[in-house]
Amino acid sequence: MTSFDTSPQLNVWRALLALAVVFVMLATTGWTALRSHRESTALQASLTKWEHGSIHGLHLPDPEAAPARLARFFGSLTPHERDRLAHRYPLAVGNMNGAPVSLRYRANRIALGQARKVEHQRVHDSRLSSAGQQDAARRMERYASLQDPDRHILAFDPEGSGRVAEVFGDLDRAERISVVVPGVDTDLLTFQRTYRKYSAPAGMAKALYAAERAADPATRTAVIAWADYTSPDGLGVDAATGLRAEEGAVRLNALLRALPGRAPVSMFCHSYGSVVCGVAAHDMPRRVADIAVAASPGMRVTKAARLGTTARVWAMRDASDWVADVPYLELGGLGHGADPVSSAFGARVLSARDAQGHSGYFQPGTDSLRNLADIGVGAYDAVTCARENDACRSGLSGATTAGRA
Repeated sequence: MTSFDTSPQLNVWRALLALAVVFVMLATTGWTALRSHRESTALQASLTKWEHGSIHGLHLPDPEAAPARLARFFGSLTPHERDRLAHRYPLAVGNMNGAPVSLRYRANRIALGQARKVEHQRVHDSRLSSAGQQDAARRMERYASLQDPDRHILAFDPEGSGRVAEVFGDLDRAERISVVVPGVDTDLLTFQRTYRKYSAPAGMAKALYAAERAADPATRTAVIAWADYTSPDGLGVDAATGLRAEEGAVRLNALLRALPGRAPVSMFCHSYGSVVCGVAAHDMPRRVADIAVAASPGMRVTKAARLGTTARVWAMRDASDWVADVPYLELGGLGHGADPVSSAFGARVLSARDAQGHSGYFQPGTDSLRNLADIGVGAYDAVTCARENDACRSGLSGATTAGRA
């Protein structure tokens, strides 16, 4: 870990500087920036159509019903009937917690095809500026990539900057499930990258899936790249507050409660994604066995014990990560609380050697990825602690790949 001057005077100076920057931004952008949220127009239209739909003369169930209720409904239908609903209401079914996973994949493939046609029309719309046409072309290309039959899209919403979630592995048959929660500047266009691909959600999840299979080939695993929330746009006002995290936490827990089977779940939360996981922790289902944060600006609590979860809490930060210079405090809703890698926080601190900065934690060959993969498959005795004689392995002697210690 990097050695920093932790004198009270320096900490106060950092706090005042951070608050000054935030208040300047608020003065120039307005408090309305904290409240901005666009309705998911296309998704809402599909849900409204579903709410007015019927099958066999009976109304369709409330799309916001409990996942178990929706699962029973879909289970009562024939394959043909389920497929018909996916074609009639693709966005609704593709984002419906409780719908069969395979049906959500099919529905989202249909929705992606429809969204791609919309962008194709925009590319040739003379009323758009050249920049607008170029944006439409990029989105069209991204939709085509996500629509590939080999990809498993669990959630998709084209509105605004877009939201998406993708599964690697067999989610229905998995013995261990991992969920990657990314940070700021995450949307449809940044969901995957060709350059520095392991800094994007899809690349993170794919690397973790491969590392988990290497760590324990006998354990069936599935990894979800979960970019199904509206993340902060850059390091501005939203990134300094918990508003996006609160909205994301609701969506994240809805996903977790709807996951199939009973496999233990491990959360891997990067940067602002750790804020989302911190806010969501107290309401996560008990099958969540681990919450591991990397490059965290804080989890909006002063200690891990105050997260309100029985899951094991892990933290890591590479020595070269700039997030170490973030003021770890919370004042008037600004800032995200204590440093998760500090001894006072109480998380199990893991080695992140060779992560190389803020976005390198899922880079193959790093200590950080190996440690995350070991947690994902439940190989807790194999993890590498950040410091000698660290207590990060304490109390794990009874932990197995079947669930909590």
